[in-house]
Amino acid sequence: MTVRVVLVDDQPLIRAGLRVLIADTPDLRIVGEAGDGAEAVRLVKETSPDVVVMDIRMPGMDGIEATRLITSSDAATHVIVLTTFDDDDYVYGALRAGASGFLVKDMALDDILGAIRVVAGGDALLAPSVTRRLIGEFAARPEPAGTAAAAAEAASRGAVGGVTEREREVLVLVGRGLSNGEIAAELSISVATAKAHVARLFTKLDARDRVHLVIIAYEAGLVAPSS
Repeated sequence: MTVRVVLVDDQPLIRAGLRVLIADTPDLRIVGEAGDGAEAVRLVKETSPDVVVMDIRMPGMDGIEATRLITSSDAATHVIVLTTFDDDDYVYGALRAGASGFLVKDMALDDILGAIRVVAGGDALLAPSVTRRLIGEFAARPEPAGTAAAAAEAASRGAVGGVTEREREVLVLVGRGLSNGEIAAELSISVATAKAHVARLFTKLDARDRVHLVIIAYEAGLVAPSS
């Protein structure tokens, strides 16, 4: 299967580099390019790509709003945020808007291609190492104090109240960045059973993908960077 990709970045050089990279890859094909969020939304409606590689900081409509519009109107199209991460304050917002993962602009080329394939297949959407780094970024953000913090924690825990004890254990491990195989080994269950638990978590918690399970686990206080 050929994965159809739309590139969105206001820097022509970034798009050109990705274009050359993808052109040499038989199973990936670029079906469009956009220089801002509004153009990206229009292009996705016209081409229905499998994956959108989306920059965050762009003139006009930014990548967060474009991601929200794309993912809310087309469940078959997945968005990967393209960011510098370490100094990009918008990654969390993009994931909340429906992005299925993110790429760092200076990461290895093979990793970029692999991430596009993983997202297109709807599989594990963040590598464990990336998930742990993401959690660390969340933890670095200031937390509300006093009763507001307690109320926020209680509300978050309520969001996972409908899951079983075993599903809660699986959610913790997903939040820690473990793959289905690693979860199976940790809990002494089969990989198929681990995968089934994750699938039920998607349904019960109304999570679009594995990234959002990580967010839910973190916001519910089930995981921390030291987990």
